Amino acid sequence: MASAYDTNNSSDRQFVRTAMKVALLEPAHEASLARRWREQNDEVALHELTTAYMRLVIAMASKFRHYGLPMADLVSEGNVGLMQAAARFEPEREVRFSTYASWWIRSSIQDYVLRNWSIVRTGTTSAQKSLFFNLRRLRARIADTGDGIMSVENREWVANHLGVPVRDVETMASRLSGSDRSLNAPLSIDGDGEWQDMIADEAAIPEQLVMVEHDTAKRRKWIAEALKTLNPREMHIISKRRLAEESMTLEALGEELGVSKERVRQIEHQALGKLRKALERIVGDPMKAGLIPEA
Repeated sequence: MASAYDTNNSSDRQFVRTAMKVALLEPAHEASLARRWREQNDEVALHELTTAYMRLVIAMASKFRHYGLPMADLVSEGNVGLMQAAARFEPEREVRFSTYASWWIRSSIQDYVLRNWSIVRTGTTSAQKSLFFNLRRLRARIADTGDGIMSVENREWVANHLGVPVRDVETMASRLSGSDRSLNAPLSIDGDGEWQDMIADEAAIPEQLVMVEHDTAKRRKWIAEALKTLNPREMHIISKRRLAEESMTLEALGEELGVSKERVRQIEHQALGKLRKALERIVGDPMKAGLIPEA
């Protein structure tokens, strides 16, 4: 068990050896420690309880080593789960602490793996977690040990077994067969160019920017000219209802102008009609040009 860390760090090896030497607890003493912690916040009891089952954390963490994450981090996350179990354990239910803590330890480690196995989020639902952690085992059971594309029959078998959509199985199989690639990685062994050099630049080219600015200026000129056809009240309503960042309500404008909100709506409709006619004389089809909204 001392090899679980797979590291040359002497302090890690010493930690494992120390954890494995701690004596297991008798059921009655275990329950007593749990009650002392829960009822009296006795930290000495908590330390003895959790130290006795640190070997359980190490053993469970070692089962997740093949995901390529540091064993020390896996143990640390498992210890978080162990502490959560200690905080929630109810000894009166007559269940051994190791049995109860196993779920919390495994859940904490699995969450850590899901957060850190890939820079791309893998999945958060219980079904997706089950698929992530069981897909390799299930593929091995049906002798589908190759990487990448699974046969239709095998995808359907796994999907039915775990109760997930077939498309989720296909996506997860593809994810697990690959790995994250740095954008700074070289394209070839010669080191000429990097993967980021192949990413298309979606920013507008200078010519496009000039065209956009030119068209925007032209539209503003057209609208300014059309607005001259409105009387002061119409101009005020259009400014507050259509040109302001936050449009005023018909009711608020009616109170401001001393008229009903229905009258404001009628004036707005009339003003839009005048704008439409003015813009038709200027550009032909103002709606197609996106200059004013539907009345």
